[in-house]
Amino acid sequence: MGDNSTRAAQLQAGFLYFWVYAALGWVYEVFLEVVVYRWGFSNRGFLFGPYLPVYGVGALLILAFLRGLSRREWRVGRVNLMPVVVFVSVVVLTTVVELIASYLLEWTTGGWLWDYTRYTIQWQGRICLSASLRFGVGGMIVLYGLQPLLEKGMARLGDKRKPVFWVLFVLFAIDCISRIVR
Repeated sequence: MGDNSTRAAQLQAGFLYFWVYAALGWVYEVFLEVVVYRWGFSNRGFLFGPYLPVYGVGALLILAFLRGLSRREWRVGRVNLMPVVVFVSVVVLTTVVELIASYLLEWTTGGWLWDYTRYTIQWQGRICLSASLRFGVGGMIVLYGLQPLLEKGMARLGDKRKPVFWVLFVLFAIDCISRIVR
């Protein structure tokens, strides 16, 4: 019984992390659109809610594959080069996630939600160096800054995270189902 409750708590925490990063991704995209590029506001995702699942998936993959690496050291003299290795790894991982997401969106909706054709170093308008480098910076913020804070917050929530999980899960499920049937 203890294993099942531990696993359930881990799944709940994982979903809450996914949701937080998906929501932060939405905020980041809207910030770029409204403040940086001054295009005006639009919902940046294909769902109704203020979240972009690709950011949640990307963050969870970063945590799953690169967290252990981020805690190691690789020193050349006094300099720890591991953050550089982690940064490059984040860039590669998030670029692959974005590329796969573009193909999945094209397959399911007939197109994808971004267009990098105006960027100098890009491929088919699906990925570009500029965005990949920004995702690298974001991944470093996730690994070294946000995730430790989220884990502390999750520990403070304790059993109170269950209703938060269920409310967000049901809202997300309704949003996904409504996207499928529209």
